[in-house]
Amino acid sequence: MIDWIALNMTPGIGPRVMAKLLERFGSAENVFLANMRELEALRLKSETIQSILKREFHEKAQKELDEVRDLGGDVLILDDGCYPQLLREIPNPPIVLYVKGNWRECFEMPCVAIVGSRRCSTYGENVCRMLSRQLAERGICIVSGLARGIDTAAHRGALDAHGRTIAVLGTGIDDVYPKENAKLLDRILETGGAMVSQFPLRTPPLKDNFPYRNRIISGLSFGVLIVEASERSGSLITARYALEQGREVFAVPGNITSRNSFGTNYLIKSGAKLVQQWQDVVAELPPEISERILAPKVTKGQAETPSVGSVKTFNATQQELLPADLTEAEKQLFKMLPIDEPVHFDILVETSGFSITDLSTALLGLEIRGLVRSLPGNCYIKKV
Repeated sequence: MIDWIALNMTPGIGPRVMAKLLERFGSAENVFLANMRELEALRLKSETIQSILKREFHEKAQKELDEVRDLGGDVLILDDGCYPQLLREIPNPPIVLYVKGNWRECFEMPCVAIVGSRRCSTYGENVCRMLSRQLAERGICIVSGLARGIDTAAHRGALDAHGRTIAVLGTGIDDVYPKENAKLLDRILETGGAMVSQFPLRTPPLKDNFPYRNRIISGLSFGVLIVEASERSGSLITARYALEQGREVFAVPGNITSRNSFGTNYLIKSGAKLVQQWQDVVAELPPEISERILAPKVTKGQAETPSVGSVKTFNATQQELLPADLTEAEKQLFKMLPIDEPVHFDILVETSGFSITDLSTALLGLEIRGLVRSLPGNCYIKKV
């Protein structure tokens, strides 16, 4: 293992050079047994050759491994049986992964990546969190990059479902970027999730690191869902990697006048799967996964009634008092809302059959008329 960590720490060895070395010598151990002529034949930089010949990073590699384990983490190498299989299959996979948390269980679960704009809209955040929660509820591990915006919403959606989520970092696992997500990362680890990085300890959040991080996000996953992205968004890099890796690419459609939707709408126009509900994602997963998730789960004597209908709701007397100018959607939604129990926006989406846009419009109309009150946490309750 030390040879692999040392090789990963050696300057001048990126994914392509690493692939050449492993193709020529077969393993990290054999790379360090090579002579100068063999290394020069691969046209490596002279400083890289000298570092390999002098084994400059072996002492640092041992110290690195000790520090990682002191942090409660571990190191996986490419030929390790615990290395995630999907990631192993991508072109030029990272030879070393730094991991922490419940990574064994997370790597064994079917994974879907959810990424998008750092400066997302409220709509994008709500849709992302809803889809992430719904997928996590069905045994999907959510993979994202711990960035602001959509990444944060993706992780939180999985946590809402008490599910598993993997944060892939563009730093070492001893750092958190952005700092404001430190508590979120703690919660991910505390609730059975994991963190992953290909970068050694003390690696700062350099701009060039994040395409490598994006490659791992898509590589760990059966598919990548993009929720809001401008035409220059880094999420499109993740989508490109997903295509190169043979993964499914999904996108949530958005407002055609919003720059935050230019990227996602372009992906859909180019052939990405349009996603309006969680089933759109699951249906494209391998059959052994999708068939299990989509199979009916109604037990004998169990009625498929919405949770909203299980509490006290609307009655005929109240119907007579409704304003005459309510739209049919507003009347239907008001009838569904409980009198004495707040209902989350996501539940209303699931039980009403409305699109997110139609539901938001109807709720706004009811709020303006003083018939519905919004509560913290994106919940709503009837005012009677």
